[in-house]
Amino acid sequence: MNIHPDTKIGAVHLTVSDFGRSLPYYQHNIGLKLHRLEGDVAYLGAGGRDLLALKELRSALYPQRVTGLYHFAILVPSRLELALTLKHLIETETRIGGASDHLVSEALYLSDPDGNGIEIYRDRPRHEWPLLGGQIQMDTKQFDVESVLGELHGLTVHGRDLTWNGLHPDTTIGHIHLHVSHLPEAEAFYTQVLGFDLIMHYGPSAAFVSAGGYHHHIGLNTWAGVGAPPPPPGSVGLDWYEIVLPDEEALAATAVRLQNAHIPTEQHDNGLFLRDPAQNGIVLRKMGD
Repeated sequence: MNIHPDTKIGAVHLTVSDFGRSLPYYQHNIGLKLHRLEGDVAYLGAGGRDLLALKELRSALYPQRVTGLYHFAILVPSRLELALTLKHLIETETRIGGASDHLVSEALYLSDPDGNGIEIYRDRPRHEWPLLGGQIQMDTKQFDVESVLGELHGLTVHGRDLTWNGLHPDTTIGHIHLHVSHLPEAEAFYTQVLGFDLIMHYGPSAAFVSAGGYHHHIGLNTWAGVGAPPPPPGSVGLDWYEIVLPDEEALAATAVRLQNAHIPTEQHDNGLFLRDPAQNGIVLRKMGD
């Protein structure tokens, strides 16, 4: 049974080493808003639901060649919003680690002060996504900076104020990309147990899965090394991410598949906490919780 087609990725929970570095970066450079601060956890978003939770652990170190976060991906609602974001990143001299045209999307890549990977991207309309034999095709092509920034020309001509006000309120977490230990094992878990659809393989070491025909909600790769161990406790990086199902029935159906596959779960806030085979943390919850 497939996971419900309206399944999305929710908030991403990370450990960082210093709020003094991380909070200014995510607010000023990236454009998120601080929704609230509860003890050692800061909750940020674009004004709606929380998109990111940062837990401060002053002793945290960034381990190498382990499973965990490759990047989380902030989805802006239009090419214009991507252009405004790019303009702001340039003006604030924020280091951009890369930029790519993936045929289905256009993406910017960054790293936060602790080295946590971030993607900021916009989707092309679905009718523009290339298909081959009915399958979505993705690639890594050159990002057209001039064309993206050209979206701002018409606004300038018509006198629109281009003052940066942060990420658009309709911004969401579009997908997450994970380091895993063994690709076949991870792929089987996400497709055969959770019920995501396999969209494509990217060479022998990466795969992309999704719900409802999206190009990908979750990326899986072994670029940290086949057999990479999970990070030690107290590390910078991913604590867990949310998979958001549309209703109680969809959540219950997924929970049954986990039980049948003998995957241990535990109650966590308004959902179920579990780990994938690479020990990446996941919270399943229903929309609205």
